[in-house]
Amino acid sequence: MEAFYYLVFGALSAVVFGVELSKSTKDRINTSPAFNSFKNNYLVVYSLMMAGDWLQGPYVYFLYTTYGFGKGEIGQLFIAGFGSSMLFGTIVGSLADKQGRRRACVTYCITYILSCITKHSPQYRVLMIGRVLGGIATSLLFSSFESWLVAEHNKRGFEQQWLSLTFSKAIFLGNGLVAILAGLFGNFLVDTFQLGPVAPFDAAACFLAIGMAVILSSWTENYGDPSENKDLLAQFKGAAVAIASGRVFSCFAWCIHYEKIALLGAIQSLFEGSMYTFVFLWTPALSPNDEEIPHGFIFATFMLASMLGSSIASRLMARSSPRVESYMQIVFLVSSVSLLLPIVTSFLVAPSKVKGGGGISFSGCLQMLGFCTFEACVGIFWPSIMKMRSQYIPEEARSTIMNFFRIPLNIFVCIVLYNVNAFPITVMFGMCSIFLVVASILQRRLLVIAEKPSKSSPSTLQSLFRADMIFLDDFDVFSSFPDALRVRFTYDLLMLYKEVKMERLPADLCLKIFCWLDHQNLATAQQVCKKWNFLASDNKLWSNLFKERWGEDRAAFYEPDGSKSWKDVYEVQDRGDRVGLGLKIIREGGDYYLVHQGEIHQYLGSRRQRKGTDSCPLNSKGKLVGDESLKEEKPSQGILDQMLFFIGDLEVASTDAKRGRVR
Repeated sequence: MEAFYYLVFGALSAVVFGVELSKSTKDRINTSPAFNSFKNNYLVVYSLMMAGDWLQGPYVYFLYTTYGFGKGEIGQLFIAGFGSSMLFGTIVGSLADKQGRRRACVTYCITYILSCITKHSPQYRVLMIGRVLGGIATSLLFSSFESWLVAEHNKRGFEQQWLSLTFSKAIFLGNGLVAILAGLFGNFLVDTFQLGPVAPFDAAACFLAIGMAVILSSWTENYGDPSENKDLLAQFKGAAVAIASGRVFSCFAWCIHYEKIALLGAIQSLFEGSMYTFVFLWTPALSPNDEEIPHGFIFATFMLASMLGSSIASRLMARSSPRVESYMQIVFLVSSVSLLLPIVTSFLVAPSKVKGGGGISFSGCLQMLGFCTFEACVGIFWPSIMKMRSQYIPEEARSTIMNFFRIPLNIFVCIVLYNVNAFPITVMFGMCSIFLVVASILQRRLLVIAEKPSKSSPSTLQSLFRADMIFLDDFDVFSSFPDALRVRFTYDLLMLYKEVKMERLPADLCLKIFCWLDHQNLATAQQVCKKWNFLASDNKLWSNLFKERWGEDRAAFYEPDGSKSWKDVYEVQDRGDRVGLGLKIIREGGDYYLVHQGEIHQYLGSRRQRKGTDSCPLNSKGKLVGDESLKEEKPSQGILDQMLFFIGDLEVASTDAKRGRVR
């Protein structure tokens, strides 16, 4: 039967090699050199991180047995790892969003290195501390790195489709090739050099340290919610609301967008729960009578199948059709059928009566083919779920929400570990198969609601839009949500109803939208059309903004009289806060003004040397002027003008420097 292992491994190698070589131009994405440099840097770091993780996996159980611990104690150590990931994962995820994803990635390296160091001690308490540290590190590994990548990718202005290329390559290398090489390298250290079961953990610490050095030297920081006054509890609450709201609240747009997040979390938990259960079950399934099987070689074969899956996923995601939400239904069904093979073979193939020794049985061969199919589905799953998460999870709480997803997963794995001997192996596989069928059903639901807005008629959408505006007006809890979450929802609402001509919406609906915008977005809305310019100048809107920012007392003191409006008062007060109350020369865009007490007294000119302009300059009263009043501006060549412009530039630089020191 040894030839069977080589046959499967060789066949998979040939298929992977053939799939990679046969990629056509339709299967490849044309990218820029800047993106390729960015992608390669991330792949190097991610591969080093995964090498540090894969080196430890095959030897954790073996190390504990060499220290003399029994199955029960080892099970408690494993439960401690998954439990700490469940308890502390959401906390470290929130900290990553607030304190920075790059810092979280460095924290992962440090935490996992400390966990590796604890493996040198045979003391149960020290090993327990190491498992807790390892659980925290695992939460950071599967959230912070992806969150950093998505945020940095968007910040650098790369195309969204290119993100799927990075995901598929990361899984192909990190969860495929690196896993195989790590297994061979660990076997080389333990068996060839006889360095003992601790050697792979020391090697893992070295890889993690190298990766940390690359992160510190080449990565920039990015954050989740940019709100300055947001504490950890508020961010935690916002993430919980984003997940739960899809099932609790009745607002159409809220459900459409945030039900996707809830469905995505359920799908991920069901599939990963089945995957981790499979990790514990494949060994007894292939050797029910303690047959001698090459665990390391079989593991390498599984990783090769995973590489095949990620290669297929890269082809699928490079094309506009089919959508990820569509083909993942089939993937879940195929994976469900593949895990049914142990149950089917138990009925159709007579079990072997030989106890101990010997090679893999015929039923074991059939099951291994099914398990390779499941691993190929795992290879497709990872880049596909990453792409869906990048589309549906809000950027401001990405790490937090991703760790929320791991709570049911960790609970499920802990229950399985605790009761692993309570049920027959066929029952466990049957349970996993049912979970995967449920995941396929939920994936179908996700596809339906993802396509729902585009299939609705404009009249239906406008009716639903009006209902959602009533929701915004009546839903008191909405006003207590974090600012970034409210802005995100309002934006998603507009995107959801993009088929409705916004300028045709009734005035009351427009005003309900505008009341949730800040002053910058409200000023932007004025430039959309004449109707919005009029509505966005509403006195009540700007009065509420003034009161929210400066309080009721100052609003009563600065209440406008005569021809002034609340918008005029707000602009003067805002300008006074930005540049000060003295007599100053300031620059706004490319135009220069003389201001005093926040009010513009004179327009001084512009540095612009071309005809026309894309922006709207202010007149002498500080008002936006229309395009019809724009005239060709002659370049200012006088020395006095240049001095005034220099003073204006200096004032802007000074203001920016002061803001930087305050932050």
